[in-house]
Amino acid sequence: MSRQVVLPNESPDLTPRRLADLARLAEELGYESVWLPDHVLPPEPFGEVFGGVYEPLATLAYLAAATERVQLGTSVVIVPLREPHLLAKQAATIDRLSGHRLVLGVGAGWNEPEFAELGADFPRRGATVDETLSLLEQLFTTGRGRSGGYFEPRPEGRIPILVGGNSTVALRRAVRAGDQWLSAGLSPGTFAERVAKLDQLDPERRVRRIARQQFDEKTAVQTYRAYREAGADAVALHFGGDEGYEERMAGFAAEVS
Repeated sequence: MSRQVVLPNESPDLTPRRLADLARLAEELGYESVWLPDHVLPPEPFGEVFGGVYEPLATLAYLAAATERVQLGTSVVIVPLREPHLLAKQAATIDRLSGHRLVLGVGAGWNEPEFAELGADFPRRGATVDETLSLLEQLFTTGRGRSGGYFEPRPEGRIPILVGGNSTVALRRAVRAGDQWLSAGLSPGTFAERVAKLDQLDPERRVRRIARQQFDEKTAVQTYRAYREAGADAVALHFGGDEGYEERMAGFAAEVS
């Protein structure tokens, strides 16, 4: 089972150089992927937890130049807050700049006031995700929009699509249009229940299962192994606050290597 890391993109004091250093360290330590969250206007009480200061796609382009091998992912882009053609252009560009290392994580979102502030349709958010994924597939494979037009750069291969969410709707979306499924915040036991449902929907196990969890130094290795027993193919860890992030990343990597 592979190790992944969610970069600490919550502090406005975090410098771009520090982010790049952390991504390079993750690469050196053998982490498979680095991830960035996405919110434009998270709720104020949770801004430093959910928000992410740097816009993830722009930041991943920066990290592409700072790294060589590690996969670069969004965990997850809130698709209904994005113009879909621009999202396609950004994703295809990062894929090209990084040497085909992008994993495009997508989600429907949950913060209704954020949708209202941006003028996005909250009740239709699930349908918007499905429509956007269909458009991305068309642009990436044919190089043409719905009414024509010219789209480049087209990806050299499929950009892996990671679908985030714990609902059955999200599981169905992952099977229908995704390559990976990300669950955030579930215990290993509840994760196993969701995996069992996903197995019903995806009996050939085409979709990769990933668990995202907050790091707890006392239980991290035990929890990591519990997710493996629960059916996870990878675990993406957020190692807490900015200070000491390198040490926690390195310590965990040493324990589970």
